[in-house]
Amino acid sequence: MLSPFGRLWTRDYSFSSKGNRVKKETERGRRWMMSLTLQAMLSCSLYSLPHPQFLPPRRLLEAYPSFPAYASTSASASAVKPIVVYGDPPTFVAAPGRRILAVGDLHGDLAQARRALQMAGVLSSDGQDQWTGGETVLVQLGDILDRGEDEIAILSLLRSLDLQAKAKGGAVFQVNGNHETMNVEGDFRYVDYGAYDECLDFLEYLDDCEDNWEEAFVSWVGISEILKHERKLSQNHWGPLNLVKRQKGIMARSTLLKPGGPLACELARHAVILKVNDWVFCHGGLLPHHVAYGVERINREVSHWMKGNKENDSSRQLPFIATRGYDSVVWNRLYSRDYSDIDEYENNQIHSILEETLQAVDAKAMVVGHTPQTVGVNCKYNCSIWRVDVGMSSGVLNSRPEVLEIFEDKARVIRNKRDIYSELQIADYT
Repeated sequence: MLSPFGRLWTRDYSFSSKGNRVKKETERGRRWMMSLTLQAMLSCSLYSLPHPQFLPPRRLLEAYPSFPAYASTSASASAVKPIVVYGDPPTFVAAPGRRILAVGDLHGDLAQARRALQMAGVLSSDGQDQWTGGETVLVQLGDILDRGEDEIAILSLLRSLDLQAKAKGGAVFQVNGNHETMNVEGDFRYVDYGAYDECLDFLEYLDDCEDNWEEAFVSWVGISEILKHERKLSQNHWGPLNLVKRQKGIMARSTLLKPGGPLACELARHAVILKVNDWVFCHGGLLPHHVAYGVERINREVSHWMKGNKENDSSRQLPFIATRGYDSVVWNRLYSRDYSDIDEYENNQIHSILEETLQAVDAKAMVVGHTPQTVGVNCKYNCSIWRVDVGMSSGVLNSRPEVLEIFEDKARVIRNKRDIYSELQIADYT
């Protein structure tokens, strides 16, 4: 059986006459998993006195001067400086000399997610899900959940790639979108029926792994495809009218995603707003009053809410400024809307707000997802705002995957594999 990590790790499932699942696992696979995790841990060390050039802007440190920081570099000697990360969840990232990739909304479509990552040159095309990006930094802009049936599998793939990337001197980051916050809130309006199946299967698999979250979660991307195939071959595969099975799926999803649930805690590892070098990444769009409230504060409050922390009543409340309202960080469409119906005055006002925000956060440009762009990845306002949601999921537009690449203060769009080798031509920020 082909495993998610090639032939090093195989899980063989068989069924008794009573339908009970029997799990067989090779110890070789466990050793591989431990080795991979150890490599990543060794590549991340605490910096008590970080280099001054890596510090976040003073005005963004707010009332919280102590930022945890770790550095990621490959085990072998590297020509570039290590990646240094501040904040928990990550808020400011210094990644000198790195190629940065931004991928938009994926909405539960594992096949399209793989196509995008392979096209960008960070995922192997041999079915082994190996990181091929070296010291590249990958940022996914949120909305992995809803509208598709492979949500946990995509999250698993990104976590696996992050472990591998850190061992090579690279990194994988995610920012949470409105569909992540909606699901933690218990809003399942946009959940695909197959996603309920995935939640049920994953909970059973987690039990098979004796509640070892790391083992179950990282390996799930390969196991899920096997189970999905078996499920679709089964005569008992449920449809929309099977209310009993659907109710079980809802209960499983609630268990995983409620504040403090295992999958909600996994999402809590990720920021809502992330700044990498001179670029700021968020799902909907950052506004001046968000920066004034505090970037790190927003990330921390959303993370605490997802974890279900009970330190005080405020930490359990939904962080409104980030997750609710038309102008919240994950819902804002000011920068990504269709501009064909606005006049010059309104257009200038939006540009002014964007410039004020970028100046406040000390960034050159912003990258957002959230609103599908029918023309593909594009930029506006002298390319100070990039819109990277192309609706690639089959649950949205099923469009051709596109990826934004940033390198040495230049940005361009990758639309096919040949673009990886072409020169950066679209925007120069030097």
